[in-house]
Amino acid sequence: MQAIAYCTKNTGVRVNYKSTARSVSDLKAHLVLTTKYRKKVITPVMLNRLTELIQHISQKWGCEVIEFNGEADHVHLLFRYYPQMQLSKFVNALKSYTSQVIRKEFLAEIKQVYWGKPVFWNGAYFIASCGGVTVEVLKQYVQNQNSPTESEQREATPHPSRSSRQPDG
Repeated sequence: MQAIAYCTKNTGVRVNYKSTARSVSDLKAHLVLTTKYRKKVITPVMLNRLTELIQHISQKWGCEVIEFNGEADHVHLLFRYYPQMQLSKFVNALKSYTSQVIRKEFLAEIKQVYWGKPVFWNGAYFIASCGGVTVEVLKQYVQNQNSPTESEQREATPHPSRSSRQPDG
């Protein structure tokens, strides 16, 4: 996947799109994960380790971490992803991977809060798509497109269909 910078003619805003063989996109999502029972278990050291783990799993899935931070009972991840990615599978992989590593590396802290149960994240999560512009700006952009006029349509040469072609000779 490579980044392409486009400058839109109407707004002058420079946007970096992701390009693959089949698509050009700019898809971003905001993910919020909470700890099991909203327990305040995440320490500053744990948050730093989560940052590394999130970077690793995101890169493995072809995602780009835009921002990551959190508090003692939840974390926020803003990331860019590609159209073919199944977000639910990515989130489940991210939760499983980070939970396993955190429970292994911070066993004493986790055991103290969760009484030895193999848990870290809440089963549910919040995710929302997000972008650089509002829906109203996009709506206005679409409305302001230069639609072809009837005279331009008549000038266009129609492509002959297969059935209307005359055989040679």
